[in-house]
Amino acid sequence: MTLGEIRRLYFIIRIFLSYGLDELIPKTRLALPLRLWRRTLFWMPNLHKERQLGERIRLAMEQLGPVWIKFGQMMSTRRDLFPPHIADQLAMLQDKVAPFDGVQAKKQIEMSLGCKVETLFDDFVITPLASASIAQVHTATLKENGREVVIKVIRPDILPVIKADMKLINRMAAWVPRLLPDGRRLRPQEVVADYEKTLIDELNLLREAANAIQLRRNFEGSNMLYVPEIYSDYCSETMLVMERIYGIPISDVVQLEQRGVNMKLLAERGVQVFFTQVFRDSFFHADMHPGNIFVSYEHPEDPQYIGIDCGIVGSLNKEDKRYLAENFIAFFNRDYRKVAELHVDSGWVPADTNVEDFEFAIRTVCEPIFEKPLAEISFGHVLLNLFNTARRFNMEVQPQLVLLQKTLLYVEGVGRQLYPQLDLWKTAKPFLEDWIKDQIGIPAIVRALKEKAPFWAEKLPELPELVYESLKRHKHLQHSVDKLSYDLRNDRVRHHQSRYLFGIGATLLLSGTAILLTRPQWDLLSAVMVAGGLVSWLVGWRKTD
Repeated sequence: MTLGEIRRLYFIIRIFLSYGLDELIPKTRLALPLRLWRRTLFWMPNLHKERQLGERIRLAMEQLGPVWIKFGQMMSTRRDLFPPHIADQLAMLQDKVAPFDGVQAKKQIEMSLGCKVETLFDDFVITPLASASIAQVHTATLKENGREVVIKVIRPDILPVIKADMKLINRMAAWVPRLLPDGRRLRPQEVVADYEKTLIDELNLLREAANAIQLRRNFEGSNMLYVPEIYSDYCSETMLVMERIYGIPISDVVQLEQRGVNMKLLAERGVQVFFTQVFRDSFFHADMHPGNIFVSYEHPEDPQYIGIDCGIVGSLNKEDKRYLAENFIAFFNRDYRKVAELHVDSGWVPADTNVEDFEFAIRTVCEPIFEKPLAEISFGHVLLNLFNTARRFNMEVQPQLVLLQKTLLYVEGVGRQLYPQLDLWKTAKPFLEDWIKDQIGIPAIVRALKEKAPFWAEKLPELPELVYESLKRHKHLQHSVDKLSYDLRNDRVRHHQSRYLFGIGATLLLSGTAILLTRPQWDLLSAVMVAGGLVSWLVGWRKTD
């Protein structure tokens, strides 16, 4: 480790201990070395004993920076894993992170614009509307059209903190294959590198603007999801200007119920929005924590989501989408043989995996889970059990699926918070079955014909020439094949003759030498035999050339 990494690691440990988070270490025999290490090497006391555990975890993550805040945001959606006093505090990391100075934010905005804020905006509010791990937002009004907007500005000096943390995490990830028997299968460094790229990309607000424009176009006219308009003329790498939206935070269940929002439909639409993004568009919002999701005040009986903060998006290629959809459907139908075969076909487990053994292992893990009502089954738990099972069969972590898994856990966590009886399986299965049919049925053929028609129309006038060239190449190829076949046949004849001559020559040489050894004087017969042997070898050697 470098001196900088050691200093950062010490800082992380000091923050954890100063907030008393060492009490999270389980009091078991396996954890005894960690507790002894804490008592002997790190004697720092808990400086916040008066605060509750959840608040201490939140404050520690805020102080450690964006990498840790992102982790806390993800944990906040899993209320099935954490008690309310922890989940409620972690939820504050979604949009209630301590802001930086508004005056400094205004200076950064003016630097990006190249002019005073008042030149382009009215009613700029110096106090931020919300503040998160990467950036904070201020409200204003566009002078050119009088529309209310929010201005998002990146936190100052955030990149070095992210780089330092990711460098340290990558260093630790390099040790995982050495410390764990199946560490190489987990591909920890690839996962860390992918996560680092995602975080660095999120610092470029031009990328976020492009993502939001794409997502808005994908759901234009939809009653499921609304994406605010982006004013790209005012955007830069460190500043984003977009339409201001008014909605109910998705985490405010009490207000949603008071306004008569159809909670069951809202939860189901969250699942539908996710699967539509993944399978229809192959472009999905990968940071769908509650701080980025609102519900429109309009039409509570037909609720519509409002999505913001498109800094992190994901996509899957055609093969991964098909395998994933078929895997989901096989799970829904409890067809474990199909699940095992799909894992082998996709390359997610080695090709020499015993399918029968893999199928039996999946059934052993999943059958007890499916004995419960589907509405009570956590998809997160199913994934966790599946991956623990696949570990025995050398399944490698798929970096392209990590964002998808995280987003699915977000969706399930939010959906269960809105409507605890949400049956994610029942909601998703019809969508996936329709998608599969659409990909392999008559509509897929018609769509492929439509997509290829312009290309074929362009190439049609060239068709006679292409046919002529193809026949001409075929004729030349046939001639080359015939010549090669003739040459190979001649080579085989020559090699056969050379082997025959080498044999004759060896026989004559040995016979002539034997005669010379048995007779005291040189005679003509032995000389002829030796000469004949040499001539046979010479001719045989020339035929091998």
